[in-house]
Amino acid sequence: MNIVEGNNNNFDDLINDDLVLVDFFATWCGPCRMLAPVLEEISSDRSNLKIVKMDVDQNEEIAKRYGIMSIPTLGLFRNGNLITKRTGFMPKEELNNWIEENR
Repeated sequence: MNIVEGNNNNFDDLINDDLVLVDFFATWCGPCRMLAPVLEEISSDRSNLKIVKMDVDQNEEIAKRYGIMSIPTLGLFRNGNLITKRTGFMPKEELNNWIEENR
């Protein structure tokens, strides 16, 4: 499944799905840039997972709503509700395990 760019206007619609991984990031963030290719691989591997990228500098309203204090922060949403979140870079295997634990 493709990675979708989210914003303050479309975020609620984008997360209203069975399982959605949201990447709260900033363009200047080194660990965020390291995480981007991992998310691309996971997107290619998993057809049943939507990934939404949210630039916290451009979408402060959503970042504040979910208490995003550090980046990257990854949030797993089910049917519009945040079920869990983790902060910091994760290698692909660890990220896949975290997704499966919360499926």
